[in-house]
Amino acid sequence: MEQKNYTKHFLFLSIVLVFLFFLNISFGSVTIPFKAIFNSIFGGNVAKESWETIIITFRIPKAITAILVGSGLSICGLLMQTLFRNPLAGPFVLGISSGASLGVAILILGSSVFGGFFLKASVSNWSLPIAASLGAFLVLSAVIIAANKVRNTMSILIIGLMFGSLTSAVISVLAYFSEAAQIQQYLFWSFGSLGNLSWNELLVFAIIYSFGILGTISVIKPLNCFLLGENYAKSLGVNVKKSRNIILLITSVLTGVITAFSGPIAFVGLAVPHIARMLFSSSNHKILLPAVAIIGAIVLLICDAIAQLPTSEFTLPINAITSLFGAPVVIWLLIRKKRLFV
Repeated sequence: MEQKNYTKHFLFLSIVLVFLFFLNISFGSVTIPFKAIFNSIFGGNVAKESWETIIITFRIPKAITAILVGSGLSICGLLMQTLFRNPLAGPFVLGISSGASLGVAILILGSSVFGGFFLKASVSNWSLPIAASLGAFLVLSAVIIAANKVRNTMSILIIGLMFGSLTSAVISVLAYFSEAAQIQQYLFWSFGSLGNLSWNELLVFAIIYSFGILGTISVIKPLNCFLLGENYAKSLGVNVKKSRNIILLITSVLTGVITAFSGPIAFVGLAVPHIARMLFSSSNHKILLPAVAIIGAIVLLICDAIAQLPTSEFTLPINAITSLFGAPVVIWLLIRKKRLFV
């Protein structure tokens, strides 16, 4: 009976996801009817050639990016909340996103401070993702080394927060010595964006994302054991240190690649796992992992549709929309503490 209820939940959420996928493609400065979208995807005749160009070149990659980013951040948030047993942990607590931001800051702001190589490198389309990935990798390496040096999981959380503070300080110093144009460029990147990826970039993103998802599936059992603490997990034969490193690596890779290709996007990874727990009334990660993935994708598609301001040529920063959504949810959860975990 319980499984049947979950099946209905997943079926309903899947239908909502498909509907929002097409709605997201429809919205924008040019509103495109659903019929034209269906014809464009399935090989039919599109009324206007410009519509097909917009759909294939811009709208579909953006909608797919929203699904990957929303589901990836939500999964990372669930992993961190389970590992640290902290309802306010999110995908950025390890400082990986801050490391990615530092890489981008060095590239953009460094072109003003250092000039030369940084000025030439910042011109390439792949320069921002590569710089963000390198920054995320450096922090990831430091976190993994720290994880092997300390026994207490909470110490890793504190170390991650310290890395975040350190990178923010370096970025502030770079910004102080940079010109207004470079600061503005970095600020726009920090707003987050889902619509900047080409099909080639999206393919690279999707491949790395897929490896992260496969890794997540492999740690479902340890995640369920971690719910009652590391000692309980050890009593069930779980290699705590190995499982912890795998979870940290998966979270770091997913968070790093998402930040590299879309910029830092707040609150989705923090709020969505709690929404999934309340909707499904379960703490089993076999249920929660697909649940947070679908709900996260739905939430980000909605936020992106709102950011598009239909029929308007302006696009609001996606980071602002997710924060407007996420902050009230977190406040509500804090007021009702007993509902944070099932």
